[in-house]
This record gives sequence, C-alpha cells and structure tokens, in this order.
Amino acid sequence: MRYEPAPLTRHLRVRHERGHTVLELRGEIDIAAATEIVPHLDMATAEPDARIVIDLTHVEFFDLSGLRLLYRARQRTAGGAGRLHLVCAHPLTLRMLRITGTSRLLPPWPTLDAALEQPGAASGPV
Repeated sequence: MRYEPAPLTRHLRVRHERGHTVLELRGEIDIAAATEIVPHLDMATAEPDARIVIDLTHVEFFDLSGLRLLYRARQRTAGGAGRLHLVCAHPLTLRMLRITGTSRLLPPWPTLDAALEQPGAASGPV
C-alpha cells in the first residue's frame, strides 16, 4: 500500500521529505481539527516501517485532542520498524508536553532538519 499525500486542509499539510512523511499541523489543534487529521494520520502510519515526522512548528493552540493525536501516532508506529519524530519549539506546547509526560515518550526536536537527520526509532532529547 502506497501512501498518497493528503489534500491540503486547514489544519494539515502532508509532504514527503528525505524519506519521511511530514505531517505539518497548523493553526489551532482542537477536537474539530483532530477529527480532520485522524484519517490522514492513520493513513501515514499504516505501514509498519513508516518514517513519520509530526511538525508542530505552525501550531498556535494545542489541547488534549492534539495530545491524543501524538499518542495515536506513537502507538501505531511503536510495534514495527517505523520511526516517529516530533518537532516543537513553542514554549507553551513544550510545557504541555512536559507536564503530561509526553516529552518523555516522544521527545521533541527544535527543528524539522534536526528531526529528519535522526536515525533512531524515537524522537530526540528533551
């Protein structure tokens, strides 16, 4: 099964870069946005060797629905040979990731380039 990039949506851009599928979340990631994103996330993580980067660089608001998306992606990539990396530098979102323990499970990289350069199956240092 070959993954085709998602059509442009208000909250998600999907592209392929350096052998990874980059899911760039945008704007306010709340329950409405998450509902829009889930099918594309599931399609991107369907392959056991999927190499995924979730980029939160352009996120202005991130609530529990956004955390659920991250957990869903991690769960779907954890069992296989896939890789999942997270990009986040926004102080409030980073704080939420730390408070909830998400940053221990999926440590964020500060830039997309840093995440794309990583060979490991998990994300980078906190």
